[in-house]
Amino acid sequence: MRRRLVLLVDGDPVIQRLLRATLPTRGYSLVTAATAQAAMGALDRHEPDLVLLDIVLPDRCGFELLQDIRLRSAVPVIIVSARAAPEDRIRGLELGADDFVAKPFHLDELVARIGAILRRTSPTVDRSTLLQYDRVTIDLANRRVFVDGQEVRLSRTEWSLLEQLARQPGRVVRHSELLSHIWGPEFIRETYYLRTWVSRLRAKLRDDEEPHRIIETRPGLGYRLADPVVPVTA
Repeated sequence: MRRRLVLLVDGDPVIQRLLRATLPTRGYSLVTAATAQAAMGALDRHEPDLVLLDIVLPDRCGFELLQDIRLRSAVPVIIVSARAAPEDRIRGLELGADDFVAKPFHLDELVARIGAILRRTSPTVDRSTLLQYDRVTIDLANRRVFVDGQEVRLSRTEWSLLEQLARQPGRVVRHSELLSHIWGPEFIRETYYLRTWVSRLRAKLRDDEEPHRIIETRPGLGYRLADPVVPVTA
């Protein structure tokens, strides 16, 4: 089984050394970034399963970085910071963080919180289900997509969007539901994010032929994944 990958965004070399020595012994892989700029590169390059984020970074405020992360990814984020006043905790959670841990922290507690969030955010889908269309196969169990028999690599956000539709084919999933799940409840009115990412997903699926698109637009409501040609169970 693949180890879950944690991205640590923290400029403190002591924290980096501590988690680099500890997390691999607890079943996790770790990549580190000391700056906000490095963090965005690592997010795209590694697609981590969870982010540990300090508020105080050498090049940028961690809250601003959290906003940027939420614009492009639904990855779980735990803020780990010495700035732990109630207003900092509230702001972090309102911006889309999943949890807040104050420094200095107890290592076992941090590891437990990582595990709890990953269990809570892991997809609960029927692991035997494939959705088969004329050109596209969606394998929910293994988080894989094939177009004309060739595997297509999706970003975390693209997969999250497709999975939300694929869990309930034939049903219109409202804009607000998709936006809240993928980017957070504070983004439920930002429908242009959704249009942009649906367009990217359609391009990768080569889903551009009307009226045979598998991702159908329902103006003013949301999107619907067409009923599969042949639902297959392994």
